Amino acid sequence: MATQQSTIPTVSVQNLSVSYTTVYGTVRALNSVSLEIQKGESISIVGESGCGKSTLGHSIVRLLSPNANIDSGTIELEGKDVVKMKGAELTHMRGLDAFMIFQDPLNSLNPVKRVDVQLLEALRMRYKLEGRTFVEEEAYKEAEDKLTDVRMPDPEKIMTRYPHQLSGGQIQRVVISMGLLMRPKLLIADEPTSALDVTIQAQVLMLLRELQRTYQMSIIFITHDINVAYAVSDRMVVMYAGEVVESNASESMIRTAYHPYAQALIKSVPRTTKKEGRLTAIAGSPPNMLHPPAGCRFNPRCQYAMDICRVKSPPPVRKEGGEVRCFLHGGSDS
Repeated sequence: MATQQSTIPTVSVQNLSVSYTTVYGTVRALNSVSLEIQKGESISIVGESGCGKSTLGHSIVRLLSPNANIDSGTIELEGKDVVKMKGAELTHMRGLDAFMIFQDPLNSLNPVKRVDVQLLEALRMRYKLEGRTFVEEEAYKEAEDKLTDVRMPDPEKIMTRYPHQLSGGQIQRVVISMGLLMRPKLLIADEPTSALDVTIQAQVLMLLRELQRTYQMSIIFITHDINVAYAVSDRMVVMYAGEVVESNASESMIRTAYHPYAQALIKSVPRTTKKEGRLTAIAGSPPNMLHPPAGCRFNPRCQYAMDICRVKSPPPVRKEGGEVRCFLHGGSDS
């Protein structure tokens, strides 16, 4: 019989609401967001800039800015309450349970320290958290091995360099190797390839996908690019104006998206040839999050909006293995 532990998801976010206090007022960046990620699963959080996807990622590892506040909801990492963590427990979670790769990889490294020093510092932290004795020779070999795992050429030479002596792709691989050294259960990648050229983007994305399968990590990819989301994730979560509007397996989402916003995102992706049709822009602009529209937040931009959409927020509805929040697919009386 399966143990209870085997049923616990790597990440469980339930009804999470997060706001920012600004000079203009309070901005509700996340509004009752819920999602779960199973062990070894990769998901992509997709949406326009300002939809709340990065706030969600930062919330999971408690790296929100000082003017942010978790208003309600829960975040659990393998059953542990992240919202209530403090001090050493929070450090342990960020060190061994979860690791975040940021949009600009250079910001993740100290510019005045060599690569080997920084990788050894990460290992020293892991050894301390695990209660192990740090042996520098063994740690150095482990760091070199992880650089090899991320397909870094000449790892011995890379170890002796400073960040400014590396290319963007090399820096991103160093950061990924640092994450692997920490052996996290969850890896969060926030737009990890946006600062890289197209060729290096493809290499890094393939690498992350391969490492996810090899190490059985759960991965959250945060991106605005549907193509990236489809290439690297098992499941897509589409966000709009601080809310999850649809989630489903990546293949199903691309083939049959149900929410008008998810459909519009997919149609806005450039096609291979001119014969496949013109680019379709999404009408209107994202809402002012200081004063979001009533009802469904997408209703001012939606060609299918009905009267109920302007006064009531649609509840989640199960649809073909996924979930969608749209009155076009039921739930009007819920």
